[in-house]
Amino acid sequence: MAKTLTGIVVSNKTDKTIVVSVKTHKNHPLYRKAYTSSKRFMAHDEKNEAKQGDTVIISETRPLSARKRHTLDKVVERATITKEESVEAVTAAPIEETK
Repeated sequence: MAKTLTGIVVSNKTDKTIVVSVKTHKNHPLYRKAYTSSKRFMAHDEKNEAKQGDTVIISETRPLSARKRHTLDKVVERATITKEESVEAVTAAPIEETK
């Protein structure tokens, strides 16, 4: 059975490949302090459907390239604001030229 991981897409710049950041919560063995650690995985996205900021589920598979060992299962949640629709771009009013 292949392991599944849930994370956020950090990059989708390459063709059919996404980079997913997976955060895990751990406790320090001596001090018992809770902390988070994150790891980035490269995953195969056949249809280029995942965008930056999306929450996705990836699963382990055979080696697809030198660094890809996961495939995209499904997009759980879409990003609310994408890179193209940043807050500044949405709230900015069109500039009118005065002569």
